[in-house]
Parts: sequence; C-alpha cells; structure tokens
Amino acid sequence: MSQTQTNSAKYIKSSPWVLKSKNTNSNPQIRLFCLPFAGKGASIYHNWYQDLPPEIAVHPIQLPGRENRLNEPLLTELPALIATLTEAIYPYLDRPFAFFGHSMGALISFELTRQIRRKYGLEPIHLFISGRLAPQRRRLRPPLHNLPEEAFIDKLRSFNGTPEAVLQNLDLMNLLIPILRADLGMCEKYTYQPEAPFNCPISCFGGLEDREAELEDLEGWKEHTSSSFHLRMLPGNHFFLLDTKQLVLSAVMADLRAHLCLHR
Repeated sequence: MSQTQTNSAKYIKSSPWVLKSKNTNSNPQIRLFCLPFAGKGASIYHNWYQDLPPEIAVHPIQLPGRENRLNEPLLTELPALIATLTEAIYPYLDRPFAFFGHSMGALISFELTRQIRRKYGLEPIHLFISGRLAPQRRRLRPPLHNLPEEAFIDKLRSFNGTPEAVLQNLDLMNLLIPILRADLGMCEKYTYQPEAPFNCPISCFGGLEDREAELEDLEGWKEHTSSSFHLRMLPGNHFFLLDTKQLVLSAVMADLRAHLCLHR
C-alpha cells in the first residue's frame, strides 16, 4: 500500500458501487465487502453491521441495474464488471479487507481478488465463499439465461429462491427477469483460467440441501489457497444464507477475530 493511497483514504469520495452501513466508523480495522447473488442487490446485506463490531466496516457492493442503480445498464460480461469494480474499490483498500460473496457474489469475489492481486499486489486478509461450486468445476447443464420466459420462470420456481407471489406478479417479474438473465448469463459464460493460489485463508459455507453447490463442489475451493481452508455446512437449500444469517455472521466474526487480536 503506497503512502499516497493511505493518506488519501481520509478523502474517499462516495461510490455507487461501494456502500456504507449505518455504523461505518471513520477508522475501522477491517473493511468487509459483501457481494450479492444473482438477481439481488446490496440490500441483502443492509443489516449485517448490527451483528458485527464497529471495528469491522461492512460495505455492501451495489451492481448496476438494480435498487438505487436501477436506471443504469446491466453488465453481462464478468471481465467488464471486474475491471470497473476493481477501479471503484481501490480507494477503499487503505486497510486490511475481506470479501464475502454468495453464489454469483462468490465468483465475483474470487475474480476480483485475482484482479486486485494482479494490478495492485494486494490480497484480502480473508476470502469468504458461500453457496458456489469451486470455479474450476462446472455444472453440466444447458444454459438457463436464454430460456424462453415460461421455462425460465419454471426454473426460478425450482430453485425455491423467489416467492410464488413474486413469480405471479407480472410487474415485478418484468423488472426481475432482465436482471436475472444478465446475472445468470455472466456466470454461465465464465471460463476459468488457472492461477497461483491466494496467500489468504478461505472460509466456505454450503447448504446441506443445496444441489447447486454440493459438498465435493465446495471442497474444491481449498485448491485456491496456500493458507488455511475451513468448510462449514449449514441447514438449508441454495439460499441458506437468508435463513442462517446469524450462524454465518458468527463464523465470519470468529475467522476475523484472530486478525483483530493479532493487530491490536
């Protein structure tokens, strides 16, 4: 970290990409960046700060085309997203940082970590992966993002992540379907390229009933760190994160507490 960047951290301009939680103090010990799953925005992490100490600043990442960025064009190619997000997040890397991502957010976190390492020589102190098979593994199934609308909605229903009331609401689905198609397409077009493993620890979370990222798929993440790897399986399906938030945050706090203790 350059001295110029460290000093400029006091004058970080607000970014539409990097949001701040209500309790974000001006001098946190760690920044925790949280990336959403397909079809969702930063609001899924809006209250995480309530269960973490003020030493950890929670920064939900807001992608274009949703919530307060609804009028912006959706991104459909992962390399373009990573390139832009890397630039946006760099001013916030003025102190130790960690990434948390669920499903699509896990893939973004992984490639964002790689790009930050390539471009700036920095790594997070911890990478938290949730509900996503290891990137070197592929789910062998036809693409979903370009299915006809009726078949697309049937697939969404089978994932049990979208309430039936939403699936039956034409206005809501007209907003949601383009976002989901863009996000799913970005994941389905992803091509993994081997690189050296990270030096930081990786903690991985999975749902015991999740058929999108099963135990052996999650275990593949240990290939991406030369440090420690910790896998926790929690109750629930692919969207276990929504029902086990307290368990996930307790684990995140336990893994980050070691760093807080070592650097007091």
